[in-house]
Amino acid sequence: MTGLASDTAMVMAAGMGKRMRPLTATMPKPMVRVAGKPLIDHALDRLADSGVERAVVNVHYLADALEAHVLERAVPKITISDERDALLETGGGLIKAQDMLPDQFFCLNADNIWLDGPKSAFHDLSARWNPDEMDALLLLVSHARAENFSGKGDFHMDPVGRLSRRKSGRIAPFIYTGIQLLSKRLLRDAPEGKFSTNILWNRAMDEGRLYGISFTGLWFEVGTPDAIGPTEDALKRG
Repeated sequence: MTGLASDTAMVMAAGMGKRMRPLTATMPKPMVRVAGKPLIDHALDRLADSGVERAVVNVHYLADALEAHVLERAVPKITISDERDALLETGGGLIKAQDMLPDQFFCLNADNIWLDGPKSAFHDLSARWNPDEMDALLLLVSHARAENFSGKGDFHMDPVGRLSRRKSGRIAPFIYTGIQLLSKRLLRDAPEGKFSTNILWNRAMDEGRLYGISFTGLWFEVGTPDAIGPTEDALKRG
């Protein structure tokens, strides 16, 4: 775990994958294959390559297939956070899994594909992490480094890395990659049941404790079936 802020990651894999239909009519989105392997294996392989030893994976939609697949892995060692009874969204999923997580941990979406820059995404986050100042450190990417992305962006970042939201009708220079490093302080006094992590981010932002770093690699938006071909072509080019 040399150089890493945590040996554990939360992998968000419980969503319904509606934008990926019809592929997700019969399989959970993290099992959709891109460049020869399921989306979630791209994320878990990156964790393993970076030295992250444990991953907590939440499951809900078509959970049996996803659980059986990830439990075949040796590295990272997988623990399941079972949301079969109720889909809790990102924030509720973190709260349900919090007893399985250490005091600081990586969190990433199961459908992420990226190519690292000089260092891995997790080492970049670890190098910038300061728990005295931060509740969350988000990995952000500029529009030029976001493949298949056509949105307006998510955040502005000040010179020290503190984040603010894109204003309505405007364009923001940074896109959230779905990868972050979190303190459990972020999870305190959380709502019950289903809710978005945005609620926790907003509080951290108000307290000046939501930070970001700009990713030096390439990140791929793989939200729809149409994005799979271009992503595979780009990965072949390296």
